[in-house]
Amino acid sequence: MTLVPSIGRELSNPPSDGISNLRFSNSSDHLLVSSWDKSVRLYDANADSMRGEFKHGGAVLDCCFHDESSGFSACADHKVRRIDFNAGKEDILGMHDEPVRCVEYSYAAGQVITGSWDRTIKCWDPRAASGPERSQIGTYKQPERVNSLSLVGNHLVVATAGRHVNIYDLRNMAQPEQRRESSLKYQTRCVRCYPNGTGYALSSVEGRVSMEFFDLSEAAQAKKYAFKCHRKSEDGRDIVYPVNAIAFHPIYGTFATGGCDGFVNVWDGNNKKRLYQYSKYPTSIAALSFSRDGGLLAVASSYTFEEGDKPHEPDAIFVRNVNEIEVKPKPKVYPNPPA
Repeated sequence: MTLVPSIGRELSNPPSDGISNLRFSNSSDHLLVSSWDKSVRLYDANADSMRGEFKHGGAVLDCCFHDESSGFSACADHKVRRIDFNAGKEDILGMHDEPVRCVEYSYAAGQVITGSWDRTIKCWDPRAASGPERSQIGTYKQPERVNSLSLVGNHLVVATAGRHVNIYDLRNMAQPEQRRESSLKYQTRCVRCYPNGTGYALSSVEGRVSMEFFDLSEAAQAKKYAFKCHRKSEDGRDIVYPVNAIAFHPIYGTFATGGCDGFVNVWDGNNKKRLYQYSKYPTSIAALSFSRDGGLLAVASSYTFEEGDKPHEPDAIFVRNVNEIEVKPKPKVYPNPPA
């Protein structure tokens, strides 16, 4: 394990190709990682040990936990798999017609939700006997290819190509509750719901994040805003980077963003302030995840081919200890009233 205090400790045995996602478990410091090298790996982030690995038939574009030793994967071979690291076995829950881009597990509904480039969302019951006829609950057409999904409670937010955003209630998937267009002008990279369930943050390829609210009342919609990030000025020109990743702190509700500039920034969305910027990572930030208590932040430093095929730093996973000062909102300071 290499120790670089400013960017965290680097995990041994990283994937050998681009990292598509990483996620901490809700019940331990286990970390699930999916990669373009066709693998899903389970790490113990504290012990720096790889607990297991599954190899699939294509690039793995997303993964999520079910419990601390099992989860689900979304694969470019069109398959949705359940993987159990303790038993060392995998089941195919079902198929899409094109690569599966996103997977989420809803603890509220007991369902797996997948989004694909075939322009559909599918819901699956992982408890059903193996076989797609039995495990598939429903298929829901989307306006375009699915790029990102996020869940909070019974809310499901689906972000697709063409800047569409569909918001569903998992208890009634027949129609979206709301159909929206992204507030940002360019392609959506990532959507993540606020932990308090009131809305979502959405990032684009053009160095911006928008803060959105589910409540359609005028008062709630007046609170929405967008901000610029992951940019730099060089010779009087603005260089703008895609924002690939958003992760919310589970305790404070502040959030980290990761961009193709190799930086991770921490933001206080309520007070519209940047709280912290970590030292630069070796290459693009492909994914971010806070541990269940917010004490650790996992960072995938992994070139995302935004500038095409070129020599780049090796793919790496860094785990850093999070200091409260980096993520805790600062109280507003009001001027003293005149005596």
